[in-house]
Amino acid sequence: MANFSNLSQSDKSRIIEMAWEDRTPFDAIEFQFGLTEDETIELMRSEMKRSSFKMWRERVSGRDTKHRKKRKEDVNRFVSPNQY
Repeated sequence: MANFSNLSQSDKSRIIEMAWEDRTPFDAIEFQFGLTEDETIELMRSEMKRSSFKMWRERVSGRDTKHRKKRKEDVNRFVSPNQY
């Protein structure tokens, strides 16, 4: 079990937001916050209601955009070029 006490509440909120976004890969969360996919899942489980976590897991399981290796090769960025 990972220790998330080093993360601020705003960091946890941002990680949850990124995890919910369809086009944000787990790699982006690891790059910005140092959490692996498994640790992100663990954080989501600990911070969300059970029903919300279950809905999220069903949503992201197997989703190509959440896993960099499953993405199209021409998509090699974490954020939209329109974001600053």
